[in-house]
Amino acid sequence: MRTFVDDIAEHAARAPRRIALTTPGGDLTYTELVHRIDALASVLLERGAGAETVCAVAVPRGADAVVAVAAAVRCGAAFLTLDVEQPPARLAALVRSGGADLLLTTSGLARRLDLPVPGRPVLTDRPDAAAAAPASAAARVAPPDPRALAYVSHTSGTTGEPAAVLVEHGSLDSYLRFVARDYGLGPATVALQIAPPGYDASIRDTFAPLLAGGRLVLLPRAELLRPESFGAAVRAHSVTALLSVTPSFLTFLAGRPDARRLFAGLELVVSSGESLRPFLTAGGRDLIRGALVNQYGPTECTMTSTRHVVPAEPDTAADIVGTPIDGVVVRLLDDALEPVPQGSVGEVCIGGVGVARGYRGLPARTAERFVPDPFGPPGARLYRTGDLAEAGPGGLRYLGRNDRQVKIRGHRVDPAEVEGALLAHARVAQAVVTAGTDDLGRGHLIAHVTGDLADVTDAALRVHLGRTLPPHLMPRRFVRLDEMPTTRGGKADRRTLAGAGTAGEPVAGTVAGARAGGTL
Repeated sequence: MRTFVDDIAEHAARAPRRIALTTPGGDLTYTELVHRIDALASVLLERGAGAETVCAVAVPRGADAVVAVAAAVRCGAAFLTLDVEQPPARLAALVRSGGADLLLTTSGLARRLDLPVPGRPVLTDRPDAAAAAPASAAARVAPPDPRALAYVSHTSGTTGEPAAVLVEHGSLDSYLRFVARDYGLGPATVALQIAPPGYDASIRDTFAPLLAGGRLVLLPRAELLRPESFGAAVRAHSVTALLSVTPSFLTFLAGRPDARRLFAGLELVVSSGESLRPFLTAGGRDLIRGALVNQYGPTECTMTSTRHVVPAEPDTAADIVGTPIDGVVVRLLDDALEPVPQGSVGEVCIGGVGVARGYRGLPARTAERFVPDPFGPPGARLYRTGDLAEAGPGGLRYLGRNDRQVKIRGHRVDPAEVEGALLAHARVAQAVVTAGTDDLGRGHLIAHVTGDLADVTDAALRVHLGRTLPPHLMPRRFVRLDEMPTTRGGKADRRTLAGAGTAGEPVAGTVAGARAGGTL
């Protein structure tokens, strides 16, 4: 099958001097990009990379990271991207659960991270990774099978450990081509890469523009998160498209006095991961003169399953996530996997080309979530999302979860993962994590803890959690309890905690009430 790297190579052949990447270090043409991809792919082939090989990419944000991922695909292998700013212990857990066979990294990071990947790493900053015969890679590998593994991405695990989702080449290829086609990407597109590496959204906003022959602008993410430098980047590089921004970030920009200027020139803004309603309620749609698209979809279904093009006068009373993308089927089903009546609430079950292979090493969880599609052709499967929705005039209306998982900063989070990390602290006896919402509609986590914590500060708990958890899993508040409230069945009373703890009020049933820590 054809991959997005084949399209990048075709652009290099047709327009060799066209700019592919803009970085702080200068521009890279499509010809230069393909030369570097093939050079690194040749090194990977020598190291045995091929079908079903998982190449962990621990490379700082920039051109080298783009080259490393594309080189793995060029070999017919799979990639697992890592955010090198996350704690080393967290990265080690990801490469273990993801089954990494090869590590692509830099000399400095190889020593600092010391990741448990077999064999010596391929160092992207060493001459042997840049000087190999570049023309040999494409000729030495057969096109990947659509059923072969393309990438590994992680989602929060129900047991406290991240779960590795296995996505195949056919799913990735179909999705990237949909994005380029449906959103009208092409050589005139200038996309600003925003999503951090290690999250599947970064695959979309990195490679969809390159597949379409556009220009990708790669800047330090810390700059992009400051309104002044974000707006300056959009203007300086004549950016036309943002393909992966969260509603929280959009709402943050909308609150600025110069918000309209920050969005000026953008022809396309694609948002996903959270409710878009706070942004729309704040009048955000009026700030964007180009198209605004609200996307919905889980990691287990190749990033996106539905999309809604937000009209100039949006409905702010509902979370409309729209209609299925090409090749995807969405069904609203009850617990028995039967269709719910029109207008009724059902679980969102997704089928079609985007459905992942399953979770690596978790057969029971895979069987629970990836089920046969009773209404599809033989062999068809559905992914049970755990999300609730109803059908409306504009497509699906998202209504929340039917389990404990929540959305934080665009990431689906299971509180069990944070609870497990808290319980690893020697002074924490019990831990229950609930979700709260601030006055802008942004979700955050609240940790309720018991134990001998009189001299353990919030800062100390954050340092402890920071050794194993990424920033989006860090609780905003810690509520100390003398005793954890329980239900009649003896389980932690999460409803009581969620209702009282979010407001910082004492929690009923404790010995001496609650003591709430400060906010970040």
